[in-house]
Amino acid sequence: MSEIGAAEPWAVRETGVPDDGELRQRESVFALANGHIGLRGNLDEPEICGMPGTYLNSLFEERDLSYPEEGYAFPKRTETIVDAPNAKPITLTVGGERFDVRTGTVTRHERVLDLRRGTLVREVEWTSPRGVRLSLRTERLVSFTRPSIAAVRYVARADAPLRAESDVRVNEEPPEQRDDPRASEIIPRPFEPVAHDRDALVHRTRRSKISVAAAVAHVGADGIVSSEPDLLRWTAEGHGELRFDKIVAYRWGGDEDVRESALRERDAAVAAGFDVLTDEQCRHLEAFWADADVEIDGDPEVQQAVRFGLFHVLQAGALSVPGPIPAKGLTGNGYDGHTLWDTEIYVLPVLTYTHPEYAERALRWRHHTLGHARDRARELGLAGAAFAWRTITGPECSGYWPAGTAGLHVNADIAGAVLRYHAATGDETFMREAGRELIDETARLWVSVSHLDADGVAHIVGVTGPDEYSALMDDNVYTNLMAQQNLRAAALDQHSLEIADRIAIPYDERHDVHDQSAGFTRLEEWTFPGDRFPLMLHHPYLNLYRRQVVKQADLVLAMLMRGDVFTPEQKRRNFAYYEARTVRDSSLSAPVQAVLAAETGHLSLAHAYLAEAALLDLRGGGESGGDGLHIAACAGAWMALVMGFGGLRDCGGRLSFAPRLAPGLSRLRFRMRWRRARLTVTVTPGEVTYAVRGDAATFGHEGTEVTVADGDSVTFPLTPVEDRPAPPSPRPPAPR
Repeated sequence: MSEIGAAEPWAVRETGVPDDGELRQRESVFALANGHIGLRGNLDEPEICGMPGTYLNSLFEERDLSYPEEGYAFPKRTETIVDAPNAKPITLTVGGERFDVRTGTVTRHERVLDLRRGTLVREVEWTSPRGVRLSLRTERLVSFTRPSIAAVRYVARADAPLRAESDVRVNEEPPEQRDDPRASEIIPRPFEPVAHDRDALVHRTRRSKISVAAAVAHVGADGIVSSEPDLLRWTAEGHGELRFDKIVAYRWGGDEDVRESALRERDAAVAAGFDVLTDEQCRHLEAFWADADVEIDGDPEVQQAVRFGLFHVLQAGALSVPGPIPAKGLTGNGYDGHTLWDTEIYVLPVLTYTHPEYAERALRWRHHTLGHARDRARELGLAGAAFAWRTITGPECSGYWPAGTAGLHVNADIAGAVLRYHAATGDETFMREAGRELIDETARLWVSVSHLDADGVAHIVGVTGPDEYSALMDDNVYTNLMAQQNLRAAALDQHSLEIADRIAIPYDERHDVHDQSAGFTRLEEWTFPGDRFPLMLHHPYLNLYRRQVVKQADLVLAMLMRGDVFTPEQKRRNFAYYEARTVRDSSLSAPVQAVLAAETGHLSLAHAYLAEAALLDLRGGGESGGDGLHIAACAGAWMALVMGFGGLRDCGGRLSFAPRLAPGLSRLRFRMRWRRARLTVTVTPGEVTYAVRGDAATFGHEGTEVTVADGDSVTFPLTPVEDRPAPPSPRPPAPR
């Protein structure tokens, strides 16, 4: 067995050998990626593996969707991420015995994910069954500066003959399919061979016809190369020490000569050398942390976890173009490698305020898929654009329409992300080339899907909001408010603005709270008698849809995204009401509940939800984390700290703060960008300080407008906030 060690501020350390029950989760935790390519954190030896996992952004295979009963406009095909050529395996033989940590004696086995170097280092001390002692050190990286490059430095020492077989493998035997409806479909042998030689393997997906080349070189030791259609192997021998660098380049696409492109990328990386690759990696991460780091005193676990989460957000989004940011990043095959609305609502705020160039790339990818969205809208009999609920390249890939096609809020989420990016950056070029069209086309959708009743009230009916336990509802408040924002930003004509001004916002006078959707508070209550979670794996959706049970923050998310619509007292009452009905069967829930708990004064509860979001994957409790990390939850830890305790809001394009700290936290410091200013916000129990570099920054503090010039800072006393008790909940956050 292994364990993740005590919290370190800049590293994640595993000691011991992961057992079969730990393997998949740890392979996700120790994954390396740059948004373009991703390597799961497998051990070097191929025999010990939960899921091999080499992923290339938008490398997918098509498969047909089938339904017990066909329906008009049901998607016919879906896209599923496939396991690309695997260049991680290195098999070592020591004195005639194969190195295998399940045999012999392991006196040391440690892996360290270095969050400032962007490398995964493994160190092993092992004695073979015959008594030969081996020392092994490997260092792996996926380059942030060279999108197609991954590399490993391999150093083995033993007083015996050493032999290494270093492979690139294609069409490996897939892992066993998990019996979980959230698990990805695994496509066996998705590739057909095209070419192979001593430098590269070239393959093509059988249906989607995407060509992929893996070019590899070994530097530092002499070896012999053999190749066949699905295997390229480099073999080297030595005595006492065997040391080499393995550098691999991936290229894929439909038209270009992928082999020649991969060879050029490989040769450039070889000419630079492994040391230069690591130096480039360190400099890139130094620049990233200068704008993105969050410091928190009083909770070392959360400090480690929020940096771990930010590192994986970077790995998911840094070089994603020309592809999307998938819900699992490139750490696993969960959700078939699809992107969902998580990206715009959870991931892009982090990138917008820390590294907006990455957010711009993600939004330009959405714009690139606009043709598919227009086609889908026409298929649904609607105007404008209907963006896919789940997709890799743009077409709708969700076969479950009550949560997919009916989740129209994804369109307003995209428009909202455009507005946030524009407000934070002032990027008029992006708006002219992509942003304005995204806002206008999604607004046309809302005009066509809404209607005015006899009283002149505008309604959007038969949709699914963020809460997937309440499908096909009328006037979901989150959807309506996000659509309202979308319509006002587009200002297409007087009719569209009339819809925005008259949009229904259901309110229950009897309970004095907002309805999540029209009639929600009149549904039967759920009693939660000894329930097992997630409910969807233990109860039919028919029962879930008919009761007041909430999978994830929905009305509470509306209060975060459109906080300008709700009074402070409404927020407090709404939060308490929905806290008693929310079961958090989604990793998207805890971050939002943390933010609103902080805003409504439940500071200890906010801290507990922050910890739940931050530690979800890192400490091994994440649902389906073995299929890849929950990138939205990784981003959600930042949201909980910066939007929760930092009080950051951006309503109407205006930046403001209302900071407060939970008991036990002695300091919070975060960095962010606003236009051409860089802000550092430092919160202690007694005061908050705003420091600015670059252009002057204007923002709100507790309702007062403040302007801070370049090089200046301003300090305010912190408004005392009483820590209110947590409202009743069917599933309170687990104690640590």
